[in-house]
Amino acid sequence: MLLYFDLTGKVAIITGGATGIGKGIAEGLAEAGASIVIAARRFGKCEEACKDIKGKTGVKTLPYRCDVTNKDDIDNLVNVVIDEFGHIDILVNNSGIGGSEKPILEMTGKDWDTVLNTNLKSVFTLSRSVVNKMIERNKGGKIINVASIGAIIGWSNMSAYCASKGGCLQLTKVMALEWARYNIQVNAILPGYFDTPMNKEFFATETGKNVIMRNIPMKRLGQIEEIKGVAILLASQASSFMTGAAVVVDGGQTCW
Repeated sequence: MLLYFDLTGKVAIITGGATGIGKGIAEGLAEAGASIVIAARRFGKCEEACKDIKGKTGVKTLPYRCDVTNKDDIDNLVNVVIDEFGHIDILVNNSGIGGSEKPILEMTGKDWDTVLNTNLKSVFTLSRSVVNKMIERNKGGKIINVASIGAIIGWSNMSAYCASKGGCLQLTKVMALEWARYNIQVNAILPGYFDTPMNKEFFATETGKNVIMRNIPMKRLGQIEEIKGVAILLASQASSFMTGAAVVVDGGQTCW
């Protein structure tokens, strides 16, 4: 591992890190040497992911049940990590939901609030809690917000999702501006269509295959391994002069 990308001695929290892209990011950071905290609602899945990552990499891991829409859960998570590891160097805000696929005129206020609270408000609340600890320690830090290409293109029947991810992108920029003085870099990853347990069944159908062929110039889904390098870059010293950036990883989909 090149020194620029070495995360040995760093502590990283990954929300929604038990499966899919979140787990891939957690694995990548662990492979670069970071200790890993995986926080999600399903504690059993967190335990499984931590056991798997520790077995592969040997790093210290901690599973933690956390509902990112609950401020008490968030505060408890941060305090437990500080008690266990002493500090937090990296936060990956990855928890997210797609929500109900409905036209705007058929949506309820609850439909909207559920998605915005999970995908956007949680990023604000958890980042603020973690960054207060980073500032106290005075050794800088890294925040990575996992948004989506839905932040920069629109999808019918996905208004809350696209709005939440667009908001996440703008929030990333404001965080970057406000926290630059503390040597905390804040960047976003905007994934396109990746092969994950959540969407594998759909993309195996003829409709799913047509979506891939019509929308992705590379004519395939992204693989989880292909998100790791970007996450390591943004979590490491290699990105020390990057902040407020949005890194698109989509096989060329947003080039159309």
